[in-house]
Amino acid sequence: MIHTRFLRLCGRGSATVVALLAVMFSAGCGSLSNDPKYPVFQPPATNSAQAASAALGTNSEPGTNGAATIPTPFPADRPEIINIGDTLTITFLDLPIVVQPIERQVASDGTITLIDNQTFTAAGKNRGELEKEIRAKYVPRLYPRMTVTIKPFERFFFVGGEVRQPGAQRYLSPITVLKAIQSAGDFTDFAQRKKIRLTRLDGKKLTINWYDAQKDPKLDPPVYPGDTIHVPRRIF
Repeated sequence: MIHTRFLRLCGRGSATVVALLAVMFSAGCGSLSNDPKYPVFQPPATNSAQAASAALGTNSEPGTNGAATIPTPFPADRPEIINIGDTLTITFLDLPIVVQPIERQVASDGTITLIDNQTFTAAGKNRGELEKEIRAKYVPRLYPRMTVTIKPFERFFFVGGEVRQPGAQRYLSPITVLKAIQSAGDFTDFAQRKKIRLTRLDGKKLTINWYDAQKDPKLDPPVYPGDTIHVPRRIF
């Protein structure tokens, strides 16, 4: 009899029991969340630009739109970086022999060759970095002392043919073929815009179609110091 009454009491108070248990569980969780021994997991903040970049499968940095960019000879904010086509004057001092200043143009593979037939990668470095690298290769292995100084020449590229101001143009910062043509006064009325010729220092030739390059920046290659751009004359 007592057992039956107990079951009935539990049946009537089930809602109350559940409510009490919920309050106790909530209070317990609240105390755990405030207890440093039981830290609550917080998902790491996600940079929206990085998330979008990952979703698109790109490596674009925050603040960029992830669009394809033309590779440049050196970063736009570091014009002091030595580049392919640069002419350098290298002076060696404090040697047991007299060595006249050497003038070298950075080859298409980015290198220069100096005394004792030693070759160095110059492109991509600033003058201070290259000076230290040159000295480290000679001293003390070949010479007990050496002071190296590098002086760059002014940079130029050349635009000829059917442009309004043909001739040498100063290379001040990274530039592409279409921008280089604009720097030479743009096309004349007789320009053949489909067969623009870019000639590298090593003799490699590229043909650029102005109409296609206008639509796709990847078809507008960078210009290096010493490069020559020729815009032919159209027949009709």
